[in-house]
Amino acid sequence: MSTSTTSAPAATSRTGPDLRSWLSTLEQAGQLARIGAEVDWNEEIGAITRANLALEGPGLLFENITGHQDTVCTKFLTSALGNRRQVQLMLGLPEGTSDSAIVRHLRERFQHPVPPRVVERGPVQDNVIEGDDIDLEQFPVPRWHAADGGRYIDTFCGVVTQDRYTGRDNIGLYRGQIVDRDKIAKLLVPSQGWGVHAEEYKPEPMPVAIVYGWHDVLPFCAGSPFPRNVCEWDMMGALLGQPVDLVACETVPLHVPATAEIVVEGYIDPDPATFMMEGPFAEYPGFVGDAAPAPVVRVTRIMHRTDPVLRGTLEGIRPGLLNEDSITNFARSAITWNTLEDLGIGGITDLWMTEVSNGQNTIVQIQKRYRGHAQQIASALWGTGGSVWFHKNVTVVEQDIDIHDPVALDWALSYRVNVGLGDVAFFGPGIGSALDPSTPPELNNGAKYGTGQWTRMLVDATRNWEIDPRPEWGGRRFPPTDRLEPELEARVADRWAEYGIGVPYLDDAGRERLTLAELSKRLPEV
Repeated sequence: MSTSTTSAPAATSRTGPDLRSWLSTLEQAGQLARIGAEVDWNEEIGAITRANLALEGPGLLFENITGHQDTVCTKFLTSALGNRRQVQLMLGLPEGTSDSAIVRHLRERFQHPVPPRVVERGPVQDNVIEGDDIDLEQFPVPRWHAADGGRYIDTFCGVVTQDRYTGRDNIGLYRGQIVDRDKIAKLLVPSQGWGVHAEEYKPEPMPVAIVYGWHDVLPFCAGSPFPRNVCEWDMMGALLGQPVDLVACETVPLHVPATAEIVVEGYIDPDPATFMMEGPFAEYPGFVGDAAPAPVVRVTRIMHRTDPVLRGTLEGIRPGLLNEDSITNFARSAITWNTLEDLGIGGITDLWMTEVSNGQNTIVQIQKRYRGHAQQIASALWGTGGSVWFHKNVTVVEQDIDIHDPVALDWALSYRVNVGLGDVAFFGPGIGSALDPSTPPELNNGAKYGTGQWTRMLVDATRNWEIDPRPEWGGRRFPPTDRLEPELEARVADRWAEYGIGVPYLDDAGRERLTLAELSKRLPEV
């Protein structure tokens, strides 16, 4: 666990933030649907989830799953963090909070860690499964897509491992497929948090605990690229405003949330002789990845609450078909912005890791302060630990461009980028996502190379300082934008009905439309 963990050995945690309190929050806000109709775990849950996410629908709690009406676990939750309103609820923000404001809120919270505390007991320890009784198919794990190689239990969980030397926990989000009653085949990338830990344990197996179902701050933080010296328990506490209560596992030297729904304990063996085939799987880029031999978590023990709820999510992002990974980009954007500022790079006014690319495309808005500002930002991003999955393409714009507006970005790319003047730069080949199908399979062999391969690109869409300022441009490097004076527009608005154009200046609710003068304010002369 984190080296700053506090201890309360006599305490027992049975209440507080957990999946059940999160479900209550969602239900009170009209953001939870309980599905009582019988639904098949084999593809049907995946199809319903896909449609619901596309509609930006509520969280889905399936309570009648084919073949699981009388098993250890009968309920399955998904889509509980699949739209902006749910993120606002999780963070205690009002409805309508903008994307930029959400990122700024997360930046501030992540700068105030709240360490976890250890308690003696919690509800997750109420039921224990061991030995020959272990059977992962007692849990209603979906087969999400027809092309998947099996049932994927690890999709929106928290995989807990510990640095062998510092004792600091890492809680990550790594996919896993059931390959036997007590075995989960895992995608393990050496450059990720638990991949580094696995190297420290070699040739010994590494202890692992997997948490299914706790408050959704857990997968939200577990899927985020915090620096390696940051413990995700501390960040979850920061978002909740109180410590995460942890209890000790029995068969592995790790700690997990006391009020988790389900926890699987086990060991992952680095010996290739123990590997099993994992995949195919429809992964985050929206394409179906190949099957390959993968290391396996051998389950030694399962503990769970009474009447537990399994948590999972649908992978695969395409235009118009976003998912819960897309929503995690709020946290990724906040962490990346903080990281750049920690490296001493100033002038950043907004940052967004685009949803449909799952953060492979990163857009940074700056107050440009010096030549090479954009290149410095791209170089820093490409050197971070999270760059194995993120920051393939970096675009930098100035503060007059709304980075959440594709029309504004298109305008900046059209009139502020000149390849011949060095506004586009490439770096690589180097490390990259092994799941990106734009790289040929022979170069994307994670088993051979430990990572995929990317050549990265910077698009500097700021105004080029090679252009000299001119007096007729008001001392600026670019011509001024054409403007409508507010007084003239006010006169036009007052006479609008008189003109008889037929298009109302006010909408049906009587609210003023965004005026041309207000639109002009979005393009300050910088």
